[in-house]
Amino acid sequence: MSAAAANAEIIAEYAGSEPIKAALVLGSGLSGIGELLDDRVEISYGELVGFPTGGVSGHGKSLLIGQLNGKRIAILTGRAHYYEDGQSDVMRIPLETMKAIGVDTVLLTNSAGSLEADTPPGELMMIADHINYNGLNPLIGEQTDDRFVNMVNAYDPHLRAQAKAIADDLMIALHEGVYAWYSGPTFETPAEIRMIKGFGANAVGMSTVPEAILARFLGLRVWACSSVTNMGAGLSDENISHHHTKEMALKGAKKLEMLIERLVGEL
Repeated sequence: MSAAAANAEIIAEYAGSEPIKAALVLGSGLSGIGELLDDRVEISYGELVGFPTGGVSGHGKSLLIGQLNGKRIAILTGRAHYYEDGQSDVMRIPLETMKAIGVDTVLLTNSAGSLEADTPPGELMMIADHINYNGLNPLIGEQTDDRFVNMVNAYDPHLRAQAKAIADDLMIALHEGVYAWYSGPTFETPAEIRMIKGFGANAVGMSTVPEAILARFLGLRVWACSSVTNMGAGLSDENISHHHTKEMALKGAKKLEMLIERLVGEL
């Protein structure tokens, strides 16, 4: 039995086998979104095969199943990152598990640094495309021809249009742009920020891209949004740190909660 199939059985024991529409992956400082769930069941990552049991401060370590705006969803309250142990496919089993329990849509969130003056800390940037600056790929080693994934429109255009309409209705400024993935754990240098901005990136971060690739490999729809926590290195005089990231993530969290709640209701 695969790890994903074993996890599907464990999840059914805890939360029943009713269909689950979507999975939400939470970034740094955003774990409060889990409080929105009704009829919530919590399963520790330690109970599941291949789920991250280490993690970074500001990330949760449990899977939540419950109702959000009339839809049954799963929430991964935290993720593992490449910089923790050098595995770019570290989130493969969690995402395979989501597919095994019937999920067809993955909503990814993160905290990111902005490269644009009109997208300051506290704002949201919906991801329209990404730059895999690392050159790493979570499908390296995959033996099937399915590894050759078409990444055009990897971030579902219909979901992006829905989110934009919802944001306009809620009077939330929702920027849209290109997210660049750096490996971390160090923050980027000012020279790297100038370079990646020249490549066409609008925000930078240390996650999300491997998960988007894996999700598309698995045939899942992807929507992603960054909560801007800082300006890129050299673009302001703020002292960038992980503590700062966690603090600033709270500024955008409420807007992101409102947006995701409505978006889930329209899935």
